[in-house]
Amino acid sequence: MAKKAKKTNKKSKKRVAWSRAQHAELRKHSKAKTPVARISKLMKRTAGALRQQALKLGVPLGHRR
Repeated sequence: MAKKAKKTNKKSKKRVAWSRAQHAELRKHSKAKTPVARISKLMKRTAGALRQQALKLGVPLGHRR
């Protein structure tokens, strides 16, 4: 009996570069202590992506500051 190969229906995600305006927006949210979940919805980025950029920019993000 031959096994069938499983077909995956994953959508490939396209990486979107960060603009200066988005960096400025992330800094503003950091200063305002906006929750990461809310920033994620507003900027249409994942929480992980936001945290990585905040780390790269050297700004605090999240509830544990």
